[in-house]
Amino acid sequence: MIMKGKDRGKSGKVALVNPEKNRVVVHGLNQFKKTVRAKKEGEQGQIISVSRPVRIDNVMIVCPSCGKPARIGFSVSGEKKQRICKKCKGTL
Repeated sequence: MIMKGKDRGKSGKVALVNPEKNRVVVHGLNQFKKTVRAKKEGEQGQIISVSRPVRIDNVMIVCPSCGKPARIGFSVSGEKKQRICKKCKGTL
């Protein structure tokens, strides 16, 4: 779920993660229009929508059990390490 910007409150699937630049691309959100030139003669150019990257700080994971954006913690039981929701303590 996006927490800041023009698409605040909307959620979608993460399509791409760039850890070097701390950016995430969320499919279908933070879109802008891009003009594309014609590739061949006689073909028309077009305007397409492209998703721009969002900073990782402005995105939160949505918990599947409570359905709310939540911070994530970890619990270790034996040799298994699981992610847990900080709000409802459910596993992710």
